[in-house]
Amino acid sequence: MGVDLGDLVDGEDITYADLNDRVLAVDAMNVLYQFLSIIRQRDGTPLKDSDGNITSHLSGLFYRTTKLLDSNIRPVYVFDGEMPDLKATEAAQRREKREEAQKEWEKLKEEGDVDEAFSKAMQSSRVTGDMIDESRELLDAMGVPYVDAPSEGEAQAARMAANGNVYGVGSQDWDSLLFGAERMVKNLTSRKKRSNRDGSSRTISTELIRLEHVLDNLGLSRRELVWMGMLVGTDFNPDGIYGVGPKTALKLVRRNQSLEEVLSEDKVDWDSENDPYRIEDFFMKPPTNDANFSFGSVDADLVEEIMIETHGFSKKRIQSGLERLSNALEARQKGIGSFT
Repeated sequence: MGVDLGDLVDGEDITYADLNDRVLAVDAMNVLYQFLSIIRQRDGTPLKDSDGNITSHLSGLFYRTTKLLDSNIRPVYVFDGEMPDLKATEAAQRREKREEAQKEWEKLKEEGDVDEAFSKAMQSSRVTGDMIDESRELLDAMGVPYVDAPSEGEAQAARMAANGNVYGVGSQDWDSLLFGAERMVKNLTSRKKRSNRDGSSRTISTELIRLEHVLDNLGLSRRELVWMGMLVGTDFNPDGIYGVGPKTALKLVRRNQSLEEVLSEDKVDWDSENDPYRIEDFFMKPPTNDANFSFGSVDADLVEEIMIETHGFSKKRIQSGLERLSNALEARQKGIGSFT
């Protein structure tokens, strides 16, 4: 989920053409949850193979990645590592919400309330260890690199962007900015419509958010942006400060010179079990490592084994995607364009 800064941060609408020949560090867990949420039948049932195994994540990963590469955009997927203990409460809350949504979805599906059932089904999405392993296997077969972060994937992706390994971070979560991503790309999809949890849909566009512009517009340093996020609520203190939204948080941060002063404000009642100074320190100096990655060649036989033989995807569609994928990676190997 991450911090909610949407009301105060304006992105720049862009197209795939604006990302031509760029490498993006994509938050893998973020997109897998996205695929599991939206790639479903009308009643909310996820995409499955003939053996009943969920395949929404594989479908989304294959077709989205192929589309990006076919558009000359190079994704490098970044997977989460060890979950920080600061996130234990948030993880427990998410698990509880998913379990409750699962029960409500099953009940609504039985009652025939399709629209509401779909909404609850989206909220029940869960990425398992097997799904992560399957995703890594598919990426290897596609010749697409991935990086395993020591801790938070968003933090690792932000470091890759700051170091110039990639152009920016592809994610839906504003936490990427708190971790220092110089450029963040939201809605990295060619789809112009996205389903809401209530079953309705909305028009979306790909957006580029530049950290420098955000900080200039808000009149903050990155550390102060972290304080603001903490007031609103982060993965490490999900409830934030009662009664404090983004606009109030901005005012509180602007008139104080330190986190200690911010926490001393009358409006600020810190009731998280996590130490605020540990949260600040984690955002400013998260565990990350040097990322080494390269694009490989497509193993078409292995992709077909995974997608067609094992999970029953359309042979025609997979082979068509493989042709586009191979052409895109061959162009990369011939040295066309820059790298980041």
